[in-house]
Amino acid sequence: MFGAAYPIFTHMFIDRVTIKVHAGNGGAGVASFLRRKGLPKGRPNGGSGGSGGNVVLVADVAVPTLLRFERHPIWKAASGVHGEGELRHGKRGDHLTLTVPLGTTVKDSDGVTIADLVEDGQEVLIARGGRGGRGNAAFVSPQRKAPTFAEQGEYGEVVDLHLEMKLLADAALIGYPNAGKSTLIARVSAAKPKIADYPFTTLTPNLGVVSLGDQELVLADIPGLVEGAASGKGLGHEFLRHTERARALIVLLDPSNLQDDTPSRQLEVLMQELEAHDPQIAARRKIIAVAKADVLEEGELAALNLPEDVSVFSSLTGEGVEALMYRIAEVVAEVERETPEREGYVLHRPLREDFTINREGLVWVVEGLSAIRAVNLSDLTNPEAAQYVSERLVRSGVVRGLIDAGAEAGDDVRIGTIVFTFDPDVEDIEEDYL
Repeated sequence: MFGAAYPIFTHMFIDRVTIKVHAGNGGAGVASFLRRKGLPKGRPNGGSGGSGGNVVLVADVAVPTLLRFERHPIWKAASGVHGEGELRHGKRGDHLTLTVPLGTTVKDSDGVTIADLVEDGQEVLIARGGRGGRGNAAFVSPQRKAPTFAEQGEYGEVVDLHLEMKLLADAALIGYPNAGKSTLIARVSAAKPKIADYPFTTLTPNLGVVSLGDQELVLADIPGLVEGAASGKGLGHEFLRHTERARALIVLLDPSNLQDDTPSRQLEVLMQELEAHDPQIAARRKIIAVAKADVLEEGELAALNLPEDVSVFSSLTGEGVEALMYRIAEVVAEVERETPEREGYVLHRPLREDFTINREGLVWVVEGLSAIRAVNLSDLTNPEAAQYVSERLVRSGVVRGLIDAGAEAGDDVRIGTIVFTFDPDVEDIEEDYL
């Protein structure tokens, strides 16, 4: 009846993790000169450092869960190699590619969603590697014949991320604990969930693939819901979000205990919990199905006060299972035709080139990539290097920004780890802006 299928989850199910990623640091440039007999200081030939590697997240259909990140929450890309003399440039650090399951949402430390990866191969650049520092050969100009300084490499970005996986399934099976969801998915697919005759058997979602002729249907078994699940009661609330990507919902009702909790009461509670979690999910196409038909006596189904189009089946005997699978496939196909395919997205985050200026006590603090780059030289005690930094700070607008913010000559200014005394040459600044 059903073709071959395969289980998706065979290891510990981890669907939410927090990780820290470090992009690689840039290698430092070097200040060196061509040495020849009788010519103690020839032309500059210092090579530049290699840039650090980026960190990239890629969705991979072969990755089942976020387990690897639970075990290893810190990841680092390779740093660039320092430059050397004789114009030998340092090697670039290798990029670090981290694979995540399809359906992974990526959020930054502020909770802002920066990517939703739902397609195999979809990727997002998470942390940029630091730029390699330039060697002194790169600073040669008609005004500067033999520069004696070089740049340090930049630090790579360090980013805290929250990863959350939501199952990508055609239909999600929801119901009370022990309603028969795991038994059904085990019968129609190759998934092997733990099954026993007591509540809360399923502690993690299971994903099974059902083959119906030339069609495949992906079913997700969501751990059982109880009244109050949306507010944290029971185990199912942890996995309600896995219903968010399902095209349709299969609501399984258990008729095995008619005295304590009738199927009509179960249906009412389940709809309330879905509505409380997300009204859009509660409004999704649903198939109501009564499991364990083998326990029903003749005429009992009509007395259950359920919708007329309810499906009835028994995973134990196989009665009604095939008809249910084809009905699910039909509803899923209808939803696919009615609604566009949900596409993943990546939020574009431009490289920040600007800077900010704040007063912390008696010190002016300048932050931003352009400011850091302006002072990122190897030896600021070198008068030539100090002069070049001054020119950079003027060109980048940092000096003008400090004056506009109220900084005065003699004030301390901190950029990165560098602290210096502010001593602006107003004439030079005004001339630069003319």
